[in-house]
Amino acid sequence: MEMTYPLKDVKDIDEMKEYFLNVQENKRNYLLFMTGISSALRISDILKLKVQDISDGKKAKDHIVLKEIKTGKRKEFAVSQNLKKAINAYLHEYTPELDDYVFISRQGDEKPITRQRAVQILKQALDACGLSYINFGSHGMRKTFSYHLYKRGTDIYYLMRLLNHSSPKQVLAYIGIEQEELDRIYINLNL
Repeated sequence: MEMTYPLKDVKDIDEMKEYFLNVQENKRNYLLFMTGISSALRISDILKLKVQDISDGKKAKDHIVLKEIKTGKRKEFAVSQNLKKAINAYLHEYTPELDDYVFISRQGDEKPITRQRAVQILKQALDACGLSYINFGSHGMRKTFSYHLYKRGTDIYYLMRLLNHSSPKQVLAYIGIEQEELDRIYINLNL
């Protein structure tokens, strides 16, 4: 499996948001991206979300609670203001039923989009934003969330807990900090 990377520049994140909202004009895809970069959820957990998990039918919930597919652990997280706005915009445009999947396929089968379709959606946005040089798949959203938390000074032990990782070294390698720091050491030596 090929290594994916986070979006490290906030301008790149903003470009992706702009693309989904104003170029593609797709609230579902925008919400997919926002959910991915606003949580430590894996794509398998994002795609299984139902409207009742994120909303009371009228507005976004304050917390999302689910059971992770990979770990079987209960996961609860607070919904940020930007994610709430994305959820509310989605609800306003689509008016789904509470038991509908959030990221429902347009194939008419009432199922969520596939992981492969989610990756296609992200790749199309990357290409449109001139960011196709970044290997950013569905897992890149989870890494983006973690990378920016780390850069803003979040304690590494909280990141371990959010990601269900067993060591600080594992977290740093996962989000690309270890290589970034090694590169900085080489560049700063400059003999």
